[in-house]
Amino acid sequence: MQFGIFSVSDITTDPTTGRAPTEAERIKAVVTIARKAEEVGLDVFALGEHHNPPFFSSSPTTTLGYLAARTERLQLSTATTLITTNDPVKIAEDYAMLQHLADGRVDLMLGRGNTGPVYPWFGQDIRQGIPLAIENYALLRRLWDEEVVDWEGKFRTPLQGFTSTPRPLDGVAPFVWHGSIRSPEIAEQAAYYGDGFFHNHIFWPASHTKRMVEFYRRRFEQYGHGSAEQAIVGLGGHVFMRPNSQDAVREFRPYFDNAPVYGHGPSLEDFSEQTPLTVGSPQQVIDRTLGFRDYVGDYQRQLFLIDHAGLPLKTVLEQLDLLGEHVVPVLRKEFAAQRPAGVPDAPTHASRVAAREAETAQPVA
Repeated sequence: MQFGIFSVSDITTDPTTGRAPTEAERIKAVVTIARKAEEVGLDVFALGEHHNPPFFSSSPTTTLGYLAARTERLQLSTATTLITTNDPVKIAEDYAMLQHLADGRVDLMLGRGNTGPVYPWFGQDIRQGIPLAIENYALLRRLWDEEVVDWEGKFRTPLQGFTSTPRPLDGVAPFVWHGSIRSPEIAEQAAYYGDGFFHNHIFWPASHTKRMVEFYRRRFEQYGHGSAEQAIVGLGGHVFMRPNSQDAVREFRPYFDNAPVYGHGPSLEDFSEQTPLTVGSPQQVIDRTLGFRDYVGDYQRQLFLIDHAGLPLKTVLEQLDLLGEHVVPVLRKEFAAQRPAGVPDAPTHASRVAAREAETAQPVA
């Protein structure tokens, strides 16, 4: 199982000091955070895509390409790549290029995004969000899988005899996770292609997450990709830790109360009870995270959000130390002990190349 962190790239005023970092400071901080994630033994760093304040990450491939040169084993991913407002041709080219530069340490999470004004900025209509996601991904798959593509659809100009370059590394495209919080159509899309399904698991109760993941698993099996238990599932989560749980709650409360997505709504206590947000000791994070398996089954990737809401870099790095030293080693051991033999590991470039070679070597009946 893979463990890591993701960043939504917000630039938020620290409510305890009244100061917001500059764009330059926040960009450099994310690089520091990613490198620290590798240092403490995490597996994945994922970066979101936004095109509006208060976010800075408008070009995640640029940042991830830089990180590919500054890390050695960290899996680099996105959270999210906008399949609705990006041209599929550019996605195919950008992520194949990144795949080569990172020696295969790349996958991506596709999603529609949750910022309505972005659509017209890129010439699209938010009311077409689901059809855009479906058509654009169908084209993206063909661009990666086929050397020469002839294509015509509704949302972009036709292609005739087009070859996307560079070609995917070793002839194997980056693995794709389809990220969605509330849209069963996206879970259906992930199941249809046999791709991964990532449920961000932050704003909704466990019952909703359970329904979405169960639907994806059931459809994955119906499409003939394997049993429901073999479907590839990832979860998000938001944690804040201190050795003493009371200290964690006291320190995090002003950040929660003023956060762009949390603030001025339910109390910290109510939100923590109704959603997977966990603010407390490392043991509480361990116990809560192990409980996710009770309603989603055995899954392949767990990403934590830890740099949100104006938390200073020093505090974020302390969170990484706690994750790396006290939380993730226990989670690795416990999840591995409970995992049935037939449940696959998280896909990597090496494992997918090996699977393709094994399939190619099968004798023809």
